[in-house]
Amino acid sequence: MSAIDDLVAELSRLPTIGRKSALRLTYHLLKQPAEQSRRLADALVTLAEKVHPCPRCFNLTEQELCGICTDPRRDAALICVVEEASDIGAIERSGEYRGTYHVLGGRLAPLDGIGPDDLAIAPLVTRVSAGGIREVILATNAKLEGEATALYVQQQLASSGVAMSRIARGLPVGGDLEYADGVTIAQSITARRPL
Repeated sequence: MSAIDDLVAELSRLPTIGRKSALRLTYHLLKQPAEQSRRLADALVTLAEKVHPCPRCFNLTEQELCGICTDPRRDAALICVVEEASDIGAIERSGEYRGTYHVLGGRLAPLDGIGPDDLAIAPLVTRVSAGGIREVILATNAKLEGEATALYVQQQLASSGVAMSRIARGLPVGGDLEYADGVTIAQSITARRPL
């Protein structure tokens, strides 16, 4: 295999990057000065060597604990459970949530061989069982696997006595009813709130 084929093969393993996109990226890199490719390679090596899951919440960090876990302004009694560390960014952009997180590292997907032991569910149960947690917010994705994961986590925490909630689902701001699917409209009606 040539160096070009090696890079194309590695790039095409990335999400949303097919073989054609990987080939375009490879040729783009070949047109750039060699120093730019070295900086990219160094950044990838640094990423692999320095970034690791936070031992408390499984968010990604370069420190012992992530910045959210060590922030004294965060409400440590409130945990938002998400599938992936990238989901934290979406919630943080809202500017509305001031609690902590717990990253599961995926969602239950039996057809893909992903069961409860493959996710960080047991550490969440341990964290909640240790006490000091007021509420757990389940913020998994609104897909079948995400819903199944939320239900499983809810069952695992049921005996803890901690309040549990699920993020609301419904129409996006600026969305039109006529273009929404039936499930989204149903969830919007079910999750309605009084005025």
